Amino acid sequence: MFSHSDHIREIERVGRGLPSSRDAMVVKSWLRCLEHHRLDPAQACEAYIVPETRLKEHRQQSEDLIAIARSGLEHLFRQVAGQNYVLLLSDRQGVTVEFLGDPLFDNSLRKAGLYLGSEWSEWRAGTCAVGACIEAGEALTIHQTDHFDNTHTPLSCTAAPIYDIHGELSAVLDISLLSSPILKASQNLALHLVTASARRIELANLMAQARHQWVLRFSRSPEFLDVDPEAAVSIDGLGRIVGMTHGGAKILARSTGLDWRDPRQLIGEPVSRFFDLEIDDLPELTRRRPTQERLVFARDGNALFAHAIEPHASIRAPSVSRAQIPPPLRQLGGDAPEIVALQAKAAKLARTGLPILIQGETGTGKEHLARAIHEGSGLGGHFVAINCAAIPEQLIESELFGYLPGAFTGASAKGRKGLIEQADGGTLFLDEIGDMPLALQSRLLRVLAEREVLPVGGTVPRPVQIRIVSASHRPLKTLVANGAFREDLFYRLNAATLSLPALRDRPDFDWVLEQILKRHCNGAGELTLSPAARVALRAHDWPGNIRELDNAIAVAAALAEGCVIQPCDLPDQLVATAERETGDAGTTLGLMLDACNWNISEAARRLGIDRSTVHRQIRRYHLEQKH
Repeated sequence: MFSHSDHIREIERVGRGLPSSRDAMVVKSWLRCLEHHRLDPAQACEAYIVPETRLKEHRQQSEDLIAIARSGLEHLFRQVAGQNYVLLLSDRQGVTVEFLGDPLFDNSLRKAGLYLGSEWSEWRAGTCAVGACIEAGEALTIHQTDHFDNTHTPLSCTAAPIYDIHGELSAVLDISLLSSPILKASQNLALHLVTASARRIELANLMAQARHQWVLRFSRSPEFLDVDPEAAVSIDGLGRIVGMTHGGAKILARSTGLDWRDPRQLIGEPVSRFFDLEIDDLPELTRRRPTQERLVFARDGNALFAHAIEPHASIRAPSVSRAQIPPPLRQLGGDAPEIVALQAKAAKLARTGLPILIQGETGTGKEHLARAIHEGSGLGGHFVAINCAAIPEQLIESELFGYLPGAFTGASAKGRKGLIEQADGGTLFLDEIGDMPLALQSRLLRVLAEREVLPVGGTVPRPVQIRIVSASHRPLKTLVANGAFREDLFYRLNAATLSLPALRDRPDFDWVLEQILKRHCNGAGELTLSPAARVALRAHDWPGNIRELDNAIAVAAALAEGCVIQPCDLPDQLVATAERETGDAGTTLGLMLDACNWNISEAARRLGIDRSTVHRQIRRYHLEQKH
């Protein structure tokens, strides 16, 4: 019997550099726990469940992935039904955002951390399947005493990474057991199943995001090519790689001797760099030819069967020039074709009375777009905005519909006109409509259908003429499918849909950045960015979108000495992101030195470090001045 003290002594031996019979990934994880995370194997660490508010944030950020992954998760759960497995989908922070398990074991599962909201990051839980998978980027099993913390040694957990189409780790799929056979090999089938499920989820995600691009799917066997491909890449109209599954990234990297862990070397490159084919050859790989004849050769000589899927109709060029778009809408974006097409579509819809649904991540500017639509509509009434997620549920009814004098305890003696009535003759903007309670959805549906509003405490409805624009960062179709949003209201609200791209995906990022720089001019002259600061801003993922960028520039403008923003003026996480994205700090330092004409003292001042540190980093990164 392997005791707690035996377990601690084995970890301590590994920490001293002594050999171990454990898998290499387990040993590496133990060393990270000891040396990097500073965890103590003798200190028990109970499973951690994040607070409800944090869980909601994590689930909202992962909603698109959960929606795409759900059928794959349910299929996997059915495959292991009756074997007491628990299925967890964790985000890249290690927080469980989706959970499937036997409700009869809820208490035991929650105590063990195999539950919705559990956090399995390595720094918190020690060596575990989710945390080690996030660190290693590969599928693995952490079986019983492989776990660092003795609290988790009864568990057997198997996890596989899920990558996004740009090659970045997006989530981890895990299946776990509260108790299992002693032999680790008993989980080999679990490892196969979870890896296959992760691969299919990645493929579904790629297909959902590549509707306007070619998709090339691969298999080593012609029999499985069309039904269960092993990997895929998406290719734009110029023949460049724009997306890939994890398997696709490995094929691309192997064909040219590159590292799949650095997706920047793969994305944007021509498909001909990796395969003996051009974009004009793709039609020959569609289903019009027999599967056995669809063979392609990678640059390393590897032969693969391939299936090319043609793009859907591409974005149509706008029928109006940018100059013809009303100024309120034109001021929301640059002149990239995709942005102009969105503005032109919004301009046409603004002149109709159709209800419009705006979809986009938090911070992408949904309210700004709604206000611009109102200003371009010609309506004489007011633009009234209400955030359905910000008003307490017990107040939202009186806020929307108003109330009569004495309608409830605490009501104003004069009553109050609701926001819907205040928008009479104008536009009512319902932000975060996906968070509206179901009971209120029914009343709103009646307003839209009958064009009249009944105040709280009233018996006589009042007629209203309003234009509805709504917005949500949540996929309303998914909410409808889950019964959280009324289907009839959904079709009332989205006669037309406008989708705002995330800032990281906007082709006019530099235009957005310049507008924000102008807005935060500090009075000392035109605000500009040093080359290194621009690299830092470009490298960041912008989860908070335009709102986050605006805050970052506001901080930098306040801290900058003069009119040029340096990396040291930006929030710390932006510089850290740039260094992580570029692989090291060398690129940032090199740009900074070039901007200072290799004046070491000036570079040190701008970076907020001493001259000796600059000299040390120059030697470390083998930087040389360009002549």
